[in-house]
Amino acid sequence: QVQLVESGGGLVQAGGSLRLSCAASGRTFNSYVMGWFRQAPGKEREFVSAIRWSGGFTYYADSVKGRFTISRANAENTMYLQMNSLKPEDTAVYSCALRTGNNIYTDRTAYDYWGQGTQVTVSS
Repeated sequence: QVQLVESGGGLVQAGGSLRLSCAASGRTFNSYVMGWFRQAPGKEREFVSAIRWSGGFTYYADSVKGRFTISRANAENTMYLQMNSLKPEDTAVYSCALRTGNNIYTDRTAYDYWGQGTQVTVSS
């Protein structure tokens, strides 16, 4: 099994920044993708960003492109999401996820493992 633990959420004013972390442990894979999803109250979980662990290819939702940056630290098996210029509409529970293979999908059902999530609240 794989364990994913997020950290770094909190309350921030609009225009501010936060950095989320997702630490992975347990079973290892030759190829995999890790991603960030978010779910706001009353809305469905939506894709934010993903990174292919081998090679570091990244992909972003249009809503966060240019403001968020996904990255990874191979030695620590940790993924990050640097969030800048935050807006109130970014308020959500942010969850990290992992899927085996090299393809990046925006569909949450394509991911096999999930963390518990961390709350991000952006005040106006």
